[in-house]
Amino acid sequence: MLKRIYDWCIDAAHKPYALWIMGVVSFAESSFFPVPPDVMLIPMSLARPQRAWLYAAVCTATSVLGGIVGYAIGALLFDSVGQWLIQVYGLGDKVDAFRASYAEWGAVIILLKGLTPIPYKLVTITSGFAGYNIILFILCSIIARGGRFFVVAILLNRYGDWIRVRIEKHLGLWVALGAIVLVLGFVVAVKLI
Repeated sequence: MLKRIYDWCIDAAHKPYALWIMGVVSFAESSFFPVPPDVMLIPMSLARPQRAWLYAAVCTATSVLGGIVGYAIGALLFDSVGQWLIQVYGLGDKVDAFRASYAEWGAVIILLKGLTPIPYKLVTITSGFAGYNIILFILCSIIARGGRFFVVAILLNRYGDWIRVRIEKHLGLWVALGAIVLVLGFVVAVKLI
């Protein structure tokens, strides 16, 4: 099954709709969807390394736009869903301290977590919840998400053939490692937030 999905992504790179699907996945991942755009970015960039730059640019733009939606979720739903979650987790007395620390360290948090496999939706929703400056949030998101996706583009553009051989030889291992990193990133992010 993994091989079929991988092959579909490789083949999709040559279809006109692939860029749209990748953009939608990138947008959704930044606000509510659990699957990162790398599941399409990597195979598509391996199939067409000369377009890796375009793919990284689309992922960056749509991820930042999706991040704005995630920010809005955190900012606008705090009084309803947010308050309820805080009470469920018994964190009611820590909200003000959290907002103060986020005001001081928000840019660092956004930049560091935006570069990692930690689900970015946690950063976007938290930024809105904490009332972080929206302009700084957008600028930090452009830097962090662009950095992350363009590093992938550089590596796949330069070493794509070598990487493709290794991925295809041990696809199950790479998918398992990716899933482990994603789950660990989510666990670490929840503990830090």
